[in-house]
Amino acid sequence: MPDIDIIVAGAGIVGTSTALWLQMRGHKVMLIDPNPPGSGTSSGNACTLATYACMPVNSPSVLTGLFSLMTSPDSPLSISYLHALKNPRWMLSFLANCRASRSREIAGHLASILAHADAGLNPLIAEAQAEDLVVDRGQITVWSTASGAAGDQASLALRKSFGIPFTELTRDEVRDMEPGLALPIEKGVHYPEARHIRDPEELVRRFHARFTVLGGQTLVAPVTSTRADAVGVTVTAGDTVIRAGRVIIAAGAFSKQINGSGAERLPLSVERGYHVLYAGEAHRISRPVGWSEGGFYAVPMAKGLRLAGTVEIAALDAPKNHGRINYIARKGAEMFGDLPPPTSDWLGFRPSMPDALPVIGPSDVSDRIIHAFGHQHLGLTLGGITGRIVADMVEGRQPNLEVNAFRPQRRY
Repeated sequence: MPDIDIIVAGAGIVGTSTALWLQMRGHKVMLIDPNPPGSGTSSGNACTLATYACMPVNSPSVLTGLFSLMTSPDSPLSISYLHALKNPRWMLSFLANCRASRSREIAGHLASILAHADAGLNPLIAEAQAEDLVVDRGQITVWSTASGAAGDQASLALRKSFGIPFTELTRDEVRDMEPGLALPIEKGVHYPEARHIRDPEELVRRFHARFTVLGGQTLVAPVTSTRADAVGVTVTAGDTVIRAGRVIIAAGAFSKQINGSGAERLPLSVERGYHVLYAGEAHRISRPVGWSEGGFYAVPMAKGLRLAGTVEIAALDAPKNHGRINYIARKGAEMFGDLPPPTSDWLGFRPSMPDALPVIGPSDVSDRIIHAFGHQHLGLTLGGITGRIVADMVEGRQPNLEVNAFRPQRRY
């Protein structure tokens, strides 16, 4: 029998949450990653537990406004033409999933798992004694134009049909709640059940610390290959070869680089996301504020005011796009009026499937290998519930929510 019950490849929010859930249930778990827990894409996100965020990037507006989105200097979307030409099947599948009927279907699947997100994350926060990192003030989305507000009415109606609570706000109500905003405001929406994390990297570190106290092991190395057989899985991580009963592939955008796992066969790509940070400026708002037309969030966090978001579809190894950073900084100045120059900027890699849904379930290579990646913009929000679902799958339990839409073998 292998000495390790389960290996989890990837120490971001999804992988570390999964490892902690499994260790809490009494399994012998090893977490493997070449970098410190939470230091990758999980460190630079928009800090928001966005349980309302069921509307996928794949929306009909992408089809109708594609030319403007791709060419305007004020667009929150950037696409590398070279990358698109090298990956035509992914791009065509992405666009096919922007059809109105398909976009609504995807939104429904996301709403169903988001409804369970807090139930997956809250036990981990309590276990890791991380309640001090969680701020419960909701989230506000604002529109600065009448056309932008009118264009999102259908999305709000769909959220309402899914039972997602929100309150529509007038411009005066938005300014009463967040007087530090300087941009023109047409209307707003407050999502009262949303929360945000003061430091997402610290949250993952706390999860990992508790995982270690409970007996979990950690190996600092890249997982390069897996080989499953009838009784276990052989994992190669750097110069180390390890046997385990099962392996969880939770390496985010890098999951496709693990040979033999089955992830290399899936249409996993990356949406590159950016943030800029203004140290000492967190006082300007009291909760996350999303600017719909701008395509990013402003979030007060422990390190300062973070402006995070936009979408860049480009290669994983492409150089940092300073145009994206300049865009966020320029729009941040519009949002707040008198921001100083940013103190730092960051690039991260959102693991993205062409249908905007995560991949959660057994690999077609072997049911001893379980995939848990592709969470796109929702890794922080869905990390906990993904870990609980994976723990149920490992133990042969039926998860208490429908997960068929997330299986690796679905049609993309």
